[in-house]
Amino acid sequence: MRYFFSTGEASGELTAVALAEAIARLDAGARFEGIGSDRMRAAGFTIRQDNGGWASMGPLAAIPRIPKLLAIGLRIAAQLVLSPPDLVVLVDFGGFNVRFAQVLRALGFRKPVIDLYPPGTWLDDPKRAKDVARVALPLTAFAHQRDFFAALGLPIAFFGHPLASRYAMRSPRPAAPPDGGTVAILPGSRPGELKYHVPLLLRAFALLKTQRPLLRAIAGPADERGKRYIMEAAAREGIADLSFAAGTGAAIAGADAAWVASGTAVLECALSGIPVVALYVISPRLEKYAQRVRAGRFVTIPNLVMRRQIVPELLQEAATPERLAEEMDALLRDPSEQYAEFSALREELGPPGAIERCAAFTFELAKNGTS
Repeated sequence: MRYFFSTGEASGELTAVALAEAIARLDAGARFEGIGSDRMRAAGFTIRQDNGGWASMGPLAAIPRIPKLLAIGLRIAAQLVLSPPDLVVLVDFGGFNVRFAQVLRALGFRKPVIDLYPPGTWLDDPKRAKDVARVALPLTAFAHQRDFFAALGLPIAFFGHPLASRYAMRSPRPAAPPDGGTVAILPGSRPGELKYHVPLLLRAFALLKTQRPLLRAIAGPADERGKRYIMEAAAREGIADLSFAAGTGAAIAGADAAWVASGTAVLECALSGIPVVALYVISPRLEKYAQRVRAGRFVTIPNLVMRRQIVPELLQEAATPERLAEEMDALLRDPSEQYAEFSALREELGPPGAIERCAAFTFELAKNGTS
């Protein structure tokens, strides 16, 4: 059967590839295509549209891209109506994907559509939930969203978080040596994330190195553009003892702890048992909007799921080199408490094998062939 996945950024591709691999174990002849980029292409997807550069740091930054994305969505929707895949999977990126599904339905697409990670997970917005349910079957990774949709009488599926069993918790490690340690630097992949986070993290590393002279850092840029940006910034700051690894997994493999831009990478670290300090900084013009949407909530997934702070979140003005260094030093001295919280987080994310159950559900929908 043919499966079409629509993603908008690297984190969505990660889930798309994981789900496709699980589907392929059930459907040996499965063909995968979609909107994606390098990760999906490397996994054997036929890419109908490259999503490189689509991710932005907020609605204001996305405005100039809206006409282009709408045109792309209309073109691909028309193609799918003419040659329908057996199933469409929307992965996150709700600002585009919900509209894409609406266009698909308006043009007469009648095959099943799944919305994996429906938008507004933590905002409890009835209108948005109803908009999603009209055009797709929501498949959530979080019990909170399952309960919210159910309270509205809307259909929703939940099998646990599909990435949870993809990562194994490493064994607990002792505290790093008082004069050293290895810290991963994961500033994010978007241009704005690199702009705001890289200088802060490099200065925090330099500051912490005055207390821990043997401290080392491993940067895990998402792509070559990110690697060049970090290398140039490190040269300007006179930073030594900085090496590079290809992506999050490779960067954290040998690290005692990590500084991470809030996003999927924080969850990856938590599920891998890597102590983490999260940060996020956006432009002043977006800050007021973000404060209104966030309304006092946490921003990192582990804290949202656990409903308390288990990962230090340093946002906006709080994300100073001094605070970043201070929080990291505390984790390097004693990682045990956060490690225990990460074990509890796994329980909250549902039982093991969620990706296999998601794949079986998806496969059956595709086989039945109706929405």
